[in-house]
Amino acid sequence: MPQVIRIERHGGPEVMEWIELPMPAPGPGEVLLRQTAIGLNFVDVYQRTGLYPTSLPAVMGSEGAGVVEALGSGVTAVNVGDRVVYQGAPGAYAETRVVPAERLIRLPAGIDDRTAAAAFLKGTTVSFLLLRTFKVARGHTVLFHAAAGGVGQIACQWAKALGATVIGTVGSNDKMAVAQANGCDHVINYRTENFAERVKEITGGAGVEVVYDAVGKDTFYGSLDCLKPLGMFVSFGNASGVVPEFPIRLLQQKGSLFATRPAGQHYLGKRSDLEAAAASLFAVLVDGSVKIEIGQTFPLRDAAQAHRALEDRKTVGATVLLP
Repeated sequence: MPQVIRIERHGGPEVMEWIELPMPAPGPGEVLLRQTAIGLNFVDVYQRTGLYPTSLPAVMGSEGAGVVEALGSGVTAVNVGDRVVYQGAPGAYAETRVVPAERLIRLPAGIDDRTAAAAFLKGTTVSFLLLRTFKVARGHTVLFHAAAGGVGQIACQWAKALGATVIGTVGSNDKMAVAQANGCDHVINYRTENFAERVKEITGGAGVEVVYDAVGKDTFYGSLDCLKPLGMFVSFGNASGVVPEFPIRLLQQKGSLFATRPAGQHYLGKRSDLEAAAASLFAVLVDGSVKIEIGQTFPLRDAAQAHRALEDRKTVGATVLLP
């Protein structure tokens, strides 16, 4: 029987168990997938802790790459032997698993499985952040928090390729070079500098069109202070805790700002949207506009260790779990 990482209660990394589970045959519209690489994302932490409600018991994870081994009835989008990648399908922390075929995307020959698993959820997220939530264009100045992280590295490279001036923040001096190497024109250590003041200095007092913030509580108010009038605050994570409640008039007082909390299930829930985001991601990966750094790998059985490293902000770039 295949091994999986499962939780029966919410809590710290110690609640993840490495166990055997029987694998059912794929049903109608499903595929049996032998996994070759699994992506680690902060959303996994949120589900493990219960910040994002999850029915228990649950196999962790929602992103992976692998090879199709069997098809359920009615599946026509993929064939046995295809290399595929997916995201948004809970149950990824497994050696072998059953996946809805509609969530699978065939991989181009130029993208290997580890890169796909490292980049797909993060990269399709970046696709809707930069191309749909706020349409980044040449001449814009953007602020991206956690610029040395997995999402940040992809986003800063991609925003630079779109013609934007990119300001990135990081949480330590050793991550500043990483951010610079991944498209940032300016890098700020938000632990040692007042990032809002530095953004105003960099922009000559004008501010930025958009702030992308996955840090949350620690950066929220400063992020609003970085925006031009009519600018947009995009919150897409809570690494330091959830954004505090605030009176809606604060947005008017800060410059008639916009604030949004986008989520993949809404931007990528339709098959057509997922295909479009995947195509845009594959294009920038293949043409070299975006390069993926896999900063560390862990055996799948050591997923708890990987979670600790991610939560302690000891990871750089993407993290991949290997079955």
